[in-house]
Amino acid sequence: MKKQILIFVLGSLMLSRFAFAHNLQLEQPLPSVKVVEYGEIILAGKEAKFQTWTSSSLVGKVRVIHHLAGRTAAKEKNQGMIDAIKAAHFAPIHYQTTTIINADDAIVGTGMFVKSSAEKGKIENPHSQVVLDDKSAVKNAWHLNTKDSAIIVLDKKGKVKFVKEGKLSQTDIQAVISLITELTK
Repeated sequence: MKKQILIFVLGSLMLSRFAFAHNLQLEQPLPSVKVVEYGEIILAGKEAKFQTWTSSSLVGKVRVIHHLAGRTAAKEKNQGMIDAIKAAHFAPIHYQTTTIINADDAIVGTGMFVKSSAEKGKIENPHSQVVLDDKSAVKNAWHLNTKDSAIIVLDKKGKVKFVKEGKLSQTDIQAVISLITELTK
């Protein structure tokens, strides 16, 4: 009896891993999503304002989408990828980083810090697209993991060319940089 229970528990754990996997497919566009609360951060002079953001705005440039929970640990997970992108100096006419911060997945009581940090990030990197998602709209639409970080590469047509949740290895980072270089030619 104990053996049957153990097999059932292990089987359930394995199946649950697949049940919570993202729904993003290579060579396909991202599932459509709209972020109304807060949305995309835009600059009006030195002041940050918010506007509704939709995934349809991702077409036209090669992009790395960095979706992350509004937590320091999630941000730090793929900082190496972001540093590599900055070091590569991709031409803004062909490339843009889109950072989507899931403020709904922040530690309780830190929401205002997450918002302030997102606004500061946009001011420091005005060429990047920054989206603050207060209702987990993107995480839910794309079935991303909570408390985590994901890196997604899109071509100019908005098709997924790379996707990985969690921390990217150095090999992953090099592959993403090579992929962006190829896609922006």
